[in-house]
Order: sequence, then structure tokens, then C-alpha cells
Amino acid sequence: MKNIMKKTGIAIMAASLAVSGFLVSPKAAQAAETPNVNANAAIAIEESTGKILYSKDADKLMGIASMTKMMDEYLLLEAIDKGQLKWDDKVTISEYAYKVSQDTSLSNVPLRLGEDYTVQELYEAMAIYSANGAAIALSEKIAGSEKDFVDAMNKKAEKLGLGEHQFVNSTGLNNEDLKGEEQVGGPKDENKMTARGMAKLAKHLIDDYPDVLKTASITKKEFRKGTSDQIDMSNWNWLLPGLIYGRQGVDGLKTGTTDYAGMCLTATAVQDDMRVITVVLHANGGAPGAHTSARFDETNKMLDYAFNNFKVKEVQKAGSKVKNPSTLAVDKGKEDTVGLVTKDAVKLVVPKNDNSPKLNTKVTLKEKKIEAPVEKGTTVGEMEVSLKDGDNLGYLDGKQTETIDVLTASDVEKANWFMLSTQAVGSFFTGIGSYVSNGVQGWFN
Repeated sequence: MKNIMKKTGIAIMAASLAVSGFLVSPKAAQAAETPNVNANAAIAIEESTGKILYSKDADKLMGIASMTKMMDEYLLLEAIDKGQLKWDDKVTISEYAYKVSQDTSLSNVPLRLGEDYTVQELYEAMAIYSANGAAIALSEKIAGSEKDFVDAMNKKAEKLGLGEHQFVNSTGLNNEDLKGEEQVGGPKDENKMTARGMAKLAKHLIDDYPDVLKTASITKKEFRKGTSDQIDMSNWNWLLPGLIYGRQGVDGLKTGTTDYAGMCLTATAVQDDMRVITVVLHANGGAPGAHTSARFDETNKMLDYAFNNFKVKEVQKAGSKVKNPSTLAVDKGKEDTVGLVTKDAVKLVVPKNDNSPKLNTKVTLKEKKIEAPVEKGTTVGEMEVSLKDGDNLGYLDGKQTETIDVLTASDVEKANWFMLSTQAVGSFFTGIGSYVSNGVQGWFN
């Protein structure tokens, strides 16, 4: 009876809170203060601009566990895009990939030694179920060996500007878990990156290969359906709609968990036409006890904060006239100056309730003068744009402002010989006049 009364009381309290507005969906929640994200490192960005919305120790090098597989995905999708690999290509399972795939204490689908699987099958197992044996098999297919694949991972990280990083294997496992087959570094080594670096990788992955989200958002799928090896794969990203902590708009990207890295998550979601990317490294700060929901709880804090407080707004149209300076001097042209305009529209992340944001702009020209002929649309400088009284979190690439190119607004033809002569004569007499004027002034000094 006591239990019944207790449950009834809780139900009544929940109903009361819901009516009074305390239990609301993330979308309906009121604007909040900057969240206190309980993780060793975290970051949230607006995807299209790269604007940082939240940051906590974002440049601290830390373990990333199976979020490593986002780099695997990038290299695989790049190989597909370049025609170096096809989805139906066969991958023969090596002894190394087989041995790792048989470890049921790790996330895996069982692979048969020497059997052929398609690239598509292994990619889905890796992206949806974080299958480690599948990741190794794909790395061997792409680069010939996991060691050479790791080399490609590190080189790609450099090329993409991901910052400080360390890749020692293709899975994100501790090398000690690789059945004595560790390829790079020592047995205790593990892949590392910063939260900023993970956000950069996520942005590159979404921008360059957006179809990755079609796979990353699959909640459940059968591996090798209809065979004796069939296994149900459930996505470990429990923020996906339909799963235990499902949130509308979430469609990726990748979880990761090891003792060293803790519980990690790179997530992305769309709401009100704005995409946000979040990264949590070592959720709960390594606190003891069962914290299954920690990475999802901390991610939700950042998503709530981002969507409740910010929006992307076009603050200046493409081709807008530039002010201060509004023109650039032209040498040997039919006109003495040419007007200046912006190349692209300027979009900024602004407070959600600000419909007329005030801006700071700064124009920097390459040269003080341009020689005719001048072609319309010639890039002659750039303009920095930022919000007045905005934050100092800056952008993912380290910049503090949005930067766009400044172009010439029209053509300016080169003056003919007569006009050039006239200009030269005018300049001569202007110079003489200045000389005489200065001389006369000198008489009275």
C-alpha cells in the first residue's frame, strides 16, 4: 500500500510540475545561463559557421576511444569518393581482425576468418555498432595494414588542421586490447585528441561527406540478416530518436568508451534550421559509480543551451556596399576610384531574441591603389564582421570574427593615351602649384 501511495504521489507531483511549466521539452525551455557541463572537456559549435557556443578545456589532449572511428569513416568515404574503393568490394578477414572480432567484451560483430564481407557491411557495423574487428578489416582493405592506415590517419589529421592528436590504432581501443597485435606505440597507448579537434573532424565529416549522417542515424539494423551470423545491432548513441534518451533532431555521430577515455560522445542535432555539434570527453569527470546516462545528460545541457539561446541570422547580403572605405583608388583608369562590395552574405550566430544585431566591421585592403584595367569582382581585400558586445569564444579555426572577401563593384577601363597625358599634365601642374605655394609660404616664414 505504501508503494502504491508513493507512486501515486510521484505521479501527481509530475503532473503538477508539467502543468506549472517545469517539465518542458528542450525546444520549449526558457533561455538558460551558460551550462555547467560535468566532463573533463567539452565544446559546442554552430556547424555552418564554426562559431563556438560553449567551451570547457577544449584544447586539452585526451582519450577519444571509439570516436576514433569518425576518422576511419572520413578516410573510407574519401576513398569511395575518389573511386579507390566501392561499396560492394570484398574484404577478406585477416587473423588479426578475426581475433579482435571474437572478443565479446568489446563492441563487435562476429567475423569469420578468411571469409569475404562487403565494404558496405563492415562500414555499417563500424558506424552503427562501433564494431572493432570491422574497423580493423576496413583499415587493412584501405591501406594494406593497420599500421599504414594509422599513418594515413595522422597525416589526414594534419591536413585537416585538427590540432594536437595521437593515433595509434584504427579502433580507439587501448593497444593492450588488440590481442598482442598493437601496431603503433606501446601496449598502454591509446588514441587522443582535443574536444576542439573532434568538433573540427565532425564538421569536416558532415561538410565533405554529408551522407555519413544517413548511416550514423540508423538506430537498429541486423548484421548479415538471414545467415547463421546474424546479429542485431543497436546504435550506442542513445540520443537518437527512438532510443532510450532519444531527442528530436539528433542524427549522429559517434560514441566512445574506454577506461582511459571515459564516456565520450560527439553528437549533432538540427533544430529550427540550425545544426549544432557537441563533444563531451570523459563525461562526469571520471566520478565513480554507474553513470550510463552521463554523456547524454551533459550533451543535452549543451544542446539545450545552444538551441534555446542562439540562432543563425544573415546580417548582410552578398554584394552589399562596403563602408569605410567605400572605394579604392584606381591608377591609369577612366575613373579615379572603384566601389567596393562584399562577395558573400554574412551569417552570424546571434542571440535568439535579437532581430537587429549591431555589428563591428573592419575592412583591410591588399593595396592602397589598383591599376586599370579593373575587372568587376576582383578580390581586393577582406572584411571582418562580429557582434558588438559579443562573446570572446571565437570560431573553431581560432579566428575571433567572421571574415569575407571584398570585391570591386564594377569594371574600370584603362584610360587612353590622351586621358593619360591629360592626367600627367594635371599632376605636373598640381605638383608645380604645390611647389610654388610652398615656396611663397617660405618667404614669409
